[in-house]
Parts: sequence; structure tokens; C-alpha cells
Amino acid sequence: MRASLFLLGFLMLGRVATAGAQQVPTKQATKATMQTGPALTVSHLTGNFYIYTTYVAGFPANGMYLVTDKGVVVIDSPYDTTQFQPLLDTIQRRHHQPVVLCIATHFHEDRTGALEFFRAHGVKTYTSRLTDEYSRQAGQKRAEFLFDKDTSFTIGGYSFQTYFPGEGHTKDNIVLWFGRDRVLYGGCLVKSTEAVDMGNLRDANVSAYPETIRRVQQRFPDAAYVIPGHQGWADTKALQHSLDLLQREASAK
Repeated sequence: MRASLFLLGFLMLGRVATAGAQQVPTKQATKATMQTGPALTVSHLTGNFYIYTTYVAGFPANGMYLVTDKGVVVIDSPYDTTQFQPLLDTIQRRHHQPVVLCIATHFHEDRTGALEFFRAHGVKTYTSRLTDEYSRQAGQKRAEFLFDKDTSFTIGGYSFQTYFPGEGHTKDNIVLWFGRDRVLYGGCLVKSTEAVDMGNLRDANVSAYPETIRRVQQRFPDAAYVIPGHQGWADTKALQHSLDLLQREASAK
């Protein structure tokens, strides 16, 4: 299914503005990493892709954004509610483009928290219908637009797709694939190679989780970048590390 219904104004191809010089992302040290810098940090990933990180109780949470000549696409919400407006301001100041689209990858607050704030600021917000249902049940913020199955979006010359590989971190977790640049945004389904355990499994399907990770590995075997929901992203072996952690925890029971 294509999301052109709400994106017709963005489908014209054009030259993408290059924003900023490349920076090598700095790894956070351990699962217990505490915030030592600003409440909001932005690091260049590749091309027009950037990772933004916010913190709650000192622990880092990652989101991503893509700069196009038709506006900026934001993936997931800042974790720290005080950074909703600063993220929009930072993007506008740095790239001279507004945020026009936001997609949240599952219903937890560190992914959906800014959806209604963004919508009030003219951003088109999206989640899967399944995420919307869990958001409603949990009293979390909800998106304006919903998709029912894996969906492709096109904006400013970039095409990307959502993919639901099965239950894992939550029953609704999706990943996003930006094929031209081989960027896989895994969100909280994927654990950073810095993680020492699987973290929050409160809403997880632990028995299904390993096969879900394998489906992602099989579908996107040539990913050049794999972005987890928390901690560092410099190591592309995050999917295998997630699988190893799951297997380790299963064997310890």
C-alpha cells in the first residue's frame, strides 16, 4: 500500500540538500550510560540521515530524521518531553526545512510521546493501526494517520518502507528500510551492541522474538547501518547481538 493519499504535495523529485559535514557517532559506554552532555544531541549518520538522541534519567534513546527538499521525515519521538520543541527548532535552524512527517515504530512513550505535539505543529503523524490500538489501550499519544500493512512512503525523491517482522519487543514493533542508502532503522526491536541484556521485556513476546529478528536479518541482509532504539549505533552487528542476547537469556532460565 502506498501512502500517496496524504503525500501528494511531496512526491515531486528534486535535488536533496546536503546538510552538514559527516561526523562519526560516538558510542555510549554501557547499558548504564548516564547523560553527560546536552539534553538533545544530533549526529550525522550518512548522506541526509541524522540520529537524534534524548535522555530520561540519564539513559539515551535514539530517533532518526531524513532531510529532503520537500521537508524532513522524523522517525520516532524524543524520549524527553522537554525536547519536543527543541528538536523541531534544531532541525529548522540546521537544515532550513520544516518537519513534515513523523512515523512511530511502536506504542511505548519513548516512540509516540510527541505525536500529538507534532500534529499540532502541522506535522503529518503515522503509526500502524495495531500501534494505534495499543496506544489507545495504554493511554499513549496517537497518530493522525494509520496504515494497516507494510507501507511505502515517497517524499522529496526518497522512498522507504515499513516492515512488521512479527512480535518481539512489543506486539506491534515495526522497522523502517531506506533502500537507496541501506539504512535499517530497527528501533527498540533491535538492541545496541553495547547492551548487556534485553532490557524492558514487559510487553515482549520472548518466545517469538528470535524468529522476528531472523526475519529482519533475512529481509535486509545488506544493511550498511542498523539503528537501535537505545545506546550506540556504530556497530552494524546489532541484529546478531540481539539474537545472541535472546539466546543467552533463554539458556540461563
